[in-house]
Amino acid sequence: MRALGAMVTLILALVLAPAAAGTDALTTAVQQPVTCPPGTTPHPVSGRCLIVVPVPAPPVDPQPAPDPGDGDGGGDDRGGSGPQVCMWRGSANFEVPCTSAFGFYSEERQCYIEALSPQPPVSDPVWEGNTEGAIYRCTPPYWFDIGLVPAYNFWSQSQPPGVAAPADPRVLARQAIATMDLSAITIGMVPESGDGSVGLVGMPAWMWVEDPTASTWGPITRSASAGGYTVSATAQVREVRWDMGDGTVLTCDAGTAYEDRFGKQSSPTCGHTYTSQGEYTVAATSHWVINWSGIGQSGVITMDLTRTVPVTIGEVQVLRQR
Repeated sequence: MRALGAMVTLILALVLAPAAAGTDALTTAVQQPVTCPPGTTPHPVSGRCLIVVPVPAPPVDPQPAPDPGDGDGGGDDRGGSGPQVCMWRGSANFEVPCTSAFGFYSEERQCYIEALSPQPPVSDPVWEGNTEGAIYRCTPPYWFDIGLVPAYNFWSQSQPPGVAAPADPRVLARQAIATMDLSAITIGMVPESGDGSVGLVGMPAWMWVEDPTASTWGPITRSASAGGYTVSATAQVREVRWDMGDGTVLTCDAGTAYEDRFGKQSSPTCGHTYTSQGEYTVAATSHWVINWSGIGQSGVITMDLTRTVPVTIGEVQVLRQR
């Protein structure tokens, strides 16, 4: 590494002017301009005067120059990005750690952010009437030392951005779902679909989930990770909505597979009887419910997937001979 000539800024919070206690002090600091002695800088929130003392950085061993004969043209393969820096910006700018016990630092909100765990109930006013997203705590730097600027909670549809922010758990949840290869059920039905197969008016039709698998019925669990954080998601079909093509819509579970021994019986769990002959398109919509959790948050994602089959219904004609 090249020698660093940078200086590390050490902030010494010295109280050079008396400050009132409690919230009155905060009001005074914000509303009244502060005049500090030469060589000091006013604190952007408390109004106290700070002495900023430059301290030399510890020596760093220089990195040897690249060998021009190593075949890569002498280029630097370390990349051009330096260390991440987070700043608290006010009447004076201060570098702050990008992470702390209070979460990751948000330049936009000028505070450390972390999702509350557990989350407050959606009836809490902090949700502002929303049911999706999450509640986060915003902790400004130095407030825990000075005691003037309180932390507060706020709602956000998605995780606020930050240099050292963990991956958005909703993004990881959807990445986990993408690896499940979820699909609509394979339709099991009598009368069967296909050339030469005809059902009869007035005869019971049976519907069920044919050969259910983890990807067509569930449950199935997958995880996704990024930056040392992991979110897990579990998917399961909650119900199947059957649109029979004649205006009838049914909601069933897995149904009961038809067997020859059942004869002309109606399905005990999922069935229908056509009253008119014709060509119908039967649509089975799988309603997937996916529960996910991770990084101190949890949620539910729903997904509807549909498969269709054509069905022919005929009518028995009775011929009388004299």
